[in-house]
Amino acid sequence: MFKAAVITCSDKGATGLRHDTSGPYIKEFLADLGFDVIAQLIISDDLKTIKETLLYYADSLHVDLIITTGGTGFSPRDNTPEATKNVILREVPGIGEMLRYESYKVTKKAYLSRGVSGIRNRTLIINLPGSLKAVKENLACLDNVLDHGLKVLKHLDTDCGESN
Repeated sequence: MFKAAVITCSDKGATGLRHDTSGPYIKEFLADLGFDVIAQLIISDDLKTIKETLLYYADSLHVDLIITTGGTGFSPRDNTPEATKNVILREVPGIGEMLRYESYKVTKKAYLSRGVSGIRNRTLIINLPGSLKAVKENLACLDNVLDHGLKVLKHLDTDCGESN
C-alpha cells in the first residue's frame, strides 16, 4: 500500500473564505485506489509555505505520492509549480503533458494550467488545478499511470525494463 498526502494550496481556503472540495475528492479517489492517505490539508499560496510542506511530506514522512491542488494558474499568488520545481530532483513532464492533453478534450483552457510533476528521492509530486471539475478530469487519466510509476520508483516492479 502506498502512502499519499493531498495538499490544497489556496489563500482563501487556508483562511476559511472558500470551502475546499478538490482536496477531499482527491483523498477519496486515492483511498478508493488503495492508497493510505495520511494527510489532507489546506495551506496558503505562499511559496515558502508550499515548499516547506512538500519537503516535510517527502523527506520527513517519506510519502510515496503528493498531489497538490490549486495554485497552477496565472495569478501572482499561484506559486505551486515554482515551489514544486524548487523541491523536485527530476521532472516528469509527461504527466503534466498528459493531464493538459486530456483536459483539452473538455476545455480549450486546459493548456493554461502550469502544473508540473516530478520526483524527490522516492516521492512523486503532481500538481493539479484547483477546480473540482478539472481535478476530476485529471484524476480520470492519472489512475492508469500511478500504480506502475510508483512501483518503478519504489523498486517494486521487477519488470520495469531497466538495463544494466
